[in-house]
Amino acid sequence: MENLEPAYSTPVLLLIAAAAVGLLLLLVMKVRLHAFIALVLVSLLTALAAGIPVALVPTALLAGFGTTLGSVALLVGFGVMLGRLLEVTGGAQVLADTLINRFGAARAPFALGVAALFFGFPIFFDAGLVVFLPIILTVARRFGGSVLYYALPAAGAFAAMHAIVPPHPGPVAAGTALGADIGVILLIGVPVAVISWYFGVYLVSRFLGARFDVPVPDLLFGEVNGGADATDRPVVAPPAFTTVLGLLLVPLFLISFNTVLTTLVTNGALAEGQLWVEVLQLLGNTPVALLISLLVAIAVLGRHNGTLSDTMGVLDQALGPICSIILITGAGGMFGGVLRTSGIGDALTSSLSDVGLPLLLQAFLIATALRVAQGSATVALTTTAGLIATQASGLDNIHLTLLVVAIAAGSTVLSHVNDSGFWLVSRFFGMDEKTTLKTWTVMETTLGLSAFALAAVLWQVAGLL
Repeated sequence: MENLEPAYSTPVLLLIAAAAVGLLLLLVMKVRLHAFIALVLVSLLTALAAGIPVALVPTALLAGFGTTLGSVALLVGFGVMLGRLLEVTGGAQVLADTLINRFGAARAPFALGVAALFFGFPIFFDAGLVVFLPIILTVARRFGGSVLYYALPAAGAFAAMHAIVPPHPGPVAAGTALGADIGVILLIGVPVAVISWYFGVYLVSRFLGARFDVPVPDLLFGEVNGGADATDRPVVAPPAFTTVLGLLLVPLFLISFNTVLTTLVTNGALAEGQLWVEVLQLLGNTPVALLISLLVAIAVLGRHNGTLSDTMGVLDQALGPICSIILITGAGGMFGGVLRTSGIGDALTSSLSDVGLPLLLQAFLIATALRVAQGSATVALTTTAGLIATQASGLDNIHLTLLVVAIAAGSTVLSHVNDSGFWLVSRFFGMDEKTTLKTWTVMETTLGLSAFALAAVLWQVAGLL
């Protein structure tokens, strides 16, 4: 659904947005109303308060819910089934053991983060997180302590790559709007993302893990290596490390085809409409890639799990616990969608675009305001780039790239209750809303601030060359 003309002035809309967030936090943290119910209720009230015509309110609610649910449900469903199969056959344990033997127990969180940086190059944040879940949880179970030690470095790595590095859609769209060279964005974005991850995620995760003792959840995967439901299955040797790694690389390569080819088509390097390009893009579409990966895993790992009927039973059991996760994430998308449709984000950014701040800082602040107001990092990236494109005309490729990094940094900070990713992380790692705000939101903010600080330093250096 397209954004509507704002019904009220910017200050009034901002008060409505702030009141909506405050009411939502009150309902889920104090009243203890179920997050799904609270999100739908607050979305409805916000739509009415923000002046969305009554006849259009159902459309506004369902648009945000349906868009988010359409991508998340298939992705989480296939991803969790794949992860559960890896877990019950011992594949996740094999991968975790190999990782620990190579890097040592003390470096396990760092190793998980580095692996996630690699996998996050072509894979979107939510897809990468789902595929990595069994590995994160298995390593966390092996050593105990707060799951944040292991979860945040990996999740933060996916977030950094998704926001800053092409061929992810946000930086590609922002770079295209500003007229920057995608290759230069890639060359500068990769080291910026890695350095920002180390200081803004990895070091911060050690502090947060020590402060917040979040137990390892068993909502998704149950006990290690299948738990009680594994007792009726024959004992079979777990798959080899190379087999497990190969299964994880299947979605990586398939999704890479899609993201890279889409970038080349967008930039005109490849002509649209070529059959071979469209076929590879289809195979690399995230839900399709995960479906193919799951089918391959069933074929390869099925013999480690007994009969095909046994395997189907395991997959069926994996789906039940994630119903709440999918619905809450979809409702989070509904809330963010209502805020976007109401025009709150547009009103806010138009008021910030002419405040006379330095261009790099202005780009960061506008993206931050958009991120806070409506929740979507991709919308914050693309909208901010369009707003400052005129002011950025005439800059060289280095400075244009640093503008993209600053926008990406702003679109990363302050993930909160209007961001569907916030609810995904909260439910996957068994955190309540208050703990998620104190950990995930803080870490996303330090990640964004680290990236912006690097962009600011490089901006000054580039100006001296």
